[in-house]
Amino acid sequence: MRFNMVVGWLGGLLAAVFAPAAVASNAAATIAEEEPAPPRVTVMGNYDNAVGTSDAASEGTVTASLIANRPALRTGELLEFVPGMIVTQHSGDGKANQYFLRGFNLDHGTDFATYVDAMPVNMRSNAHGQGYSDLNFIIPELVQRIDYRKGPYFADEGDFSSAGAARLGLVDTLPQGLASVTLGSYGYQRAVLADSFNTGSGRLLYGVDAGRNDGPWDTPENVRKASALLRYSSGDAQQGYNVTAMAYRNRWNATDQVPQRAVAQGLIDRYGVIDASDGGKTDRASLSWNMHSKSADRVTEAAAYIVRSRLDLFSNFTYFLNDPVNGDQFQQSERRTMTGANASTAWLANWGGIDVRNKVGVQTRYDHISPLGLYATVARARIATVREDRVNEGSAGFYVENTAYWQPTLRTVLGVRHDVYRFDVNSDKVTAHRTSPKLAVILGPWASTEYFINYGGGFHSNDARGVVQAVDPATPLVATRGAELGVRSEWLPGLQTSLSLWTLDIDSELVFAGDSGQTEASRPSRRRGVEWTSHYIAAPWLLFDLDLSASRARYRQDDPAGNYVPESINKVASFGVTVKDLGRWQGALEVRYFGQRPLLEDNSVRSRSTTLMYGRIGYQLTPSTRVTLDGFNLLNRKASDIDYYYASRLPGEPADGVDDSHFHPVEQRTARLTLNHRF
Repeated sequence: MRFNMVVGWLGGLLAAVFAPAAVASNAAATIAEEEPAPPRVTVMGNYDNAVGTSDAASEGTVTASLIANRPALRTGELLEFVPGMIVTQHSGDGKANQYFLRGFNLDHGTDFATYVDAMPVNMRSNAHGQGYSDLNFIIPELVQRIDYRKGPYFADEGDFSSAGAARLGLVDTLPQGLASVTLGSYGYQRAVLADSFNTGSGRLLYGVDAGRNDGPWDTPENVRKASALLRYSSGDAQQGYNVTAMAYRNRWNATDQVPQRAVAQGLIDRYGVIDASDGGKTDRASLSWNMHSKSADRVTEAAAYIVRSRLDLFSNFTYFLNDPVNGDQFQQSERRTMTGANASTAWLANWGGIDVRNKVGVQTRYDHISPLGLYATVARARIATVREDRVNEGSAGFYVENTAYWQPTLRTVLGVRHDVYRFDVNSDKVTAHRTSPKLAVILGPWASTEYFINYGGGFHSNDARGVVQAVDPATPLVATRGAELGVRSEWLPGLQTSLSLWTLDIDSELVFAGDSGQTEASRPSRRRGVEWTSHYIAAPWLLFDLDLSASRARYRQDDPAGNYVPESINKVASFGVTVKDLGRWQGALEVRYFGQRPLLEDNSVRSRSTTLMYGRIGYQLTPSTRVTLDGFNLLNRKASDIDYYYASRLPGEPADGVDDSHFHPVEQRTARLTLNHRF
């Protein structure tokens, strides 16, 4: 009842704010955030990160041009356009990726929020991991832009966004139809068809994407994937809406991480598997609506969505440690309906001679998950039910934000956010709430350079099953606090560069537990780091990108076991070169590095570093037809996508198992040839 009253109060307050109000029209042309002045530096149309376009040095935008020009091994690598982000996989490619950023092993998305338009991707109380973010349903060719942010400094970012957030915006229309076919190593096949056309007073966009892949694994991955999108849109940049239907289906086998000793003893090779029946299946269907209305002094946006999804994962990380007879394979299963609605309005005013921009918004979400189950299995056949739950989880987040333009070279952004959650597991209920302040001070520009000071509180929610349990319940909303000093500059023509120093505290760390295949709560931690990002036009046809980051992660409470945070990434580097419009030729080369990581709290066992090189060369056969050749792991490095350290047991080993490193190798050198036709 209290939860319903809060939701009703928030809705009523928002409705009151939406009522017409007097505004200062003389500021309309200068301070509407949704319509910033065109950037002075346009890096081949690939970025929209110029001075004056953001409220933090670590905030930015990647456009469709760069997305189309860089090769990607997996769909989830769209997030590697976020500077400092590493995207890997420790299982089959139908599963959500593993993400690393700002000293975090983010698992499958626990502290990084991802959205497609206004629709959240992170899954609360997921069968496999809190914040599970599976991007495989996206058709990359239909992504128009990626807006990214880092840190808990933004009032309109809520759950899971403490390390950062990315919003993938989809196109409403295509200038030409697209048909492409890709063939590659290890049985890779993919076909894409998309087009848009006028109908009635609007436009209709469709896209279909189908593919399969075996990969280099001894047990073929046998990925069978299909995605489809249908979008109707009407209006223009000032006023309009779209309605989008999406569907996705995937089936696969999985080669999960394997013990180092099994490879060293010759029981399997690097691409072998201990339990060949691991794998999974997933389905997703969604319907969403988005609208916007802009005038000289007000911007109003609203969105609503419904998502139906199902997930079944079969995993065996410890082999015969817990059940020497049947083995340790388990099934994580869920059937979910997720609904939500968001609304915001921003308007201009003048307070005592100071131009201001005010914004208020509300975000609601409700997840119904039934059944949410964990089962013991043998070769994907259930032999026992560990637990099976019915989960209902609802939330409402309300935020207000004020941007004040004190001087041409000084503005501040002050915001506050309040979130209310209701957890219900098998009729056991818990209500929780959290208030998160936000502050930004932006100085400049001077000499095409501006400076940022950012502070904010944030949070991530915990799995509802842990929140409502009677014994040692989990904290419902885990608090985070972060701060950042940054600078962004265009001092050299053709160059965009930014530098940030940041710190982030989190009240409860989530770390991977090998025996359950999930993350579990641990001690509070602190992360600090530095990031440097640069984009440079050397010539109209040549672009360079360089991203460097280093971080330090430690627990804040001393323990004899050690204070290192297992799996915390500390060094990331990426370097990219893009060539386009060089006659009929185009190309790209990208090198990414992520450094060693502690695998135990005392730092006695560490992972190896990983360096990978991707490349592309393309040739324009006709004005409408192009052929591209992509290469992955060009140096054929024998590195790891992920490393863990825990106990597992192979047949014949001691009952307590053997502590060992477990790794998932990067894929061998891979080539893919694409024929792309515009019509």
